[in-house]
Amino acid sequence: MMNFRTAATVVFVFFLSIMAKAQYTMHKMVSVGYTYQNQSFGEVGGKLLFLKNDDVIYRLGGSALMGSAGSKFAIMPKLQADVMLNFEKNVDFYHAYYLLIGAEGTNKYIAPKIGVTLFGLLDLAGGYAFPIGDARLNGKEMKGLNINLTLNIPTVFIHDMFK
Repeated sequence: MMNFRTAATVVFVFFLSIMAKAQYTMHKMVSVGYTYQNQSFGEVGGKLLFLKNDDVIYRLGGSALMGSAGSKFAIMPKLQADVMLNFEKNVDFYHAYYLLIGAEGTNKYIAPKIGVTLFGLLDLAGGYAFPIGDARLNGKEMKGLNINLTLNIPTVFIHDMFK
């Protein structure tokens, strides 16, 4: 069975090979959100958004999930990869929502997910988490329903806000 590092490397190389074929614009974002994975977790991290046009957008991210598991505070690292699809070309402001398809992984579980995103800034996604081996977080098994609500704030917006 593949371990987490191998899976993350395969996903990373896959997205790099896709982006090497064309010129993509990259945008940095800070993300904050809520994740439910048999427990409630707060999420803080960063994402890179890659786009060539407005109908297919790729996003890679890393964050920390923080919450209480087994009556103890716990932190889990999380990597994620998303593809956002808008089925109409060159109408990004008139068609502000995108279908979001992706996967996230921690050192405890891997979860494919599907959802919607508004301008790529506000995400609502859900999926099912599969545990990695017998991994547990403070005795709590991390499998089952996975729900994410995330706000992605472009760093350009943050910079302009404090001018």
